[in-house]
Amino acid sequence: MLTPVLLSGGVGSRLWPVSRELHPKQFLPLAGELTMLQQTLERTGSLEASAPVVVCNEEHRFMVAEQLRQVGIAPSALILEPVGRNTAPAVALAALQELARDPDAILLVLPADHIIQDTAAFAEAVARALPLAREGRLMTFGVVPQAAETGYGYIRCGASLGEELYALEAFVEKPDAETAQSYLDSGSYLWNSGMFLLRAATYIQQLGEFQPDMLACCQRAMASATVDMDFIRPEAASFAACPGDSIDYAVMEHTRAGGVVALDCGWSDVGAWSALWEVAVRDEHGNAIQGDVMLDNCRDSYFRSESRLVAATGVANLVVVETADAILVADRDRVQDVKRIVNRLKAESRPEASLHSRVYRPWGSYESLVTAARFQVKRIIVNPGQTLSLQMHHHRAEHWIVVHGTAEVTCEERVFMLAEDESTYIPLGRKHRLANPGRIPLELIEVQSGTYLGEDDIVRFEDVYGRDQSPASKEKN
Repeated sequence: MLTPVLLSGGVGSRLWPVSRELHPKQFLPLAGELTMLQQTLERTGSLEASAPVVVCNEEHRFMVAEQLRQVGIAPSALILEPVGRNTAPAVALAALQELARDPDAILLVLPADHIIQDTAAFAEAVARALPLAREGRLMTFGVVPQAAETGYGYIRCGASLGEELYALEAFVEKPDAETAQSYLDSGSYLWNSGMFLLRAATYIQQLGEFQPDMLACCQRAMASATVDMDFIRPEAASFAACPGDSIDYAVMEHTRAGGVVALDCGWSDVGAWSALWEVAVRDEHGNAIQGDVMLDNCRDSYFRSESRLVAATGVANLVVVETADAILVADRDRVQDVKRIVNRLKAESRPEASLHSRVYRPWGSYESLVTAARFQVKRIIVNPGQTLSLQMHHHRAEHWIVVHGTAEVTCEERVFMLAEDESTYIPLGRKHRLANPGRIPLELIEVQSGTYLGEDDIVRFEDVYGRDQSPASKEKN
């Protein structure tokens, strides 16, 4: 059986400020109403495939679970990487997990943050490559190039193995413009998509041949893995000792069993804001617009507003992206340099590098509305049926006002309900809990007051999500 394996990693730097370290692009609806992770999941629905395996960052576990729930997909496994070690170990974890279930498992390895506009063409390419994968070929998808692109790596195709199927001759690094044009003119090169189709057993065998230390670490980590709710947690110390590398470098550059299937499907890895401009619907002046945007005499630009009006006049070839706490303005040809801005934010320990003003938690989300000396106002959303931890704070009191839905409140020994337009006060030092017993999201306004309002002022006594219960925990609620 074919098993989709979704790799949901990333640090969220290339599409800043919308994408952040703790909320990278795969969790965002950048090219439609669904998030990129959800679009990738739905793309596999056109295939005869089993439930997917998702490999993700420990800190993203609840966002992944919630986004799968929203589209009605139950994964066969949610594997949490204790630390990031690139794609080769991530795929090894998934392969070992599936081999325990099916010794003949075939994995369709998909990054969770790519765009594919023609899903039928994608399904046809999978069908063409599948017989070779069953025979033991490690198949990679090479995208038919549309231009002499310098932002992608390339694959050099060898002998024909069938219709749009080739032996893998070599991977080639991102070229300069002249070299990229020569690749395009030769007709022997395809863009490297980072997608693979391979037998789990073959991949493990090849990884053991070329990267024995990497395989040994992954095997130890999975042999001692624990199951926490719906999550599989590889043993942290063993996986942390694992060398980090991509599939390309660790296996595909060495194997004699590599193959390539040509893919022409409107693919993009959305590696920069300019890539979203390229795939977006544009007006007669070449502008791509999302959100509350007003333009006058602008052309060939990308404008995105998330929280307020963005107005522009007389500009061209720009990217303008507005969020509640940051605005990016860049030349459309220089958007790759946004990583330098993110690096500076990290060096200065600014929260805008990793956190949105809206922070997602397993029970829902919270958003900072006003922050000042000795008080803070937040908007809290609790998903239906979800419960925050039983907790207390040393330095702050809280007022809760229900705006929408019904709240179940615990304050010390007292448990009571709050309806819309009702409120309560949680004194400093009191054990308390908030829950949503209803079928619609609970929305409330929280006013915090006290001498210290940091997120680490929390003592957690009980938590249904198994999070750290020590005072040093920095996960709000």
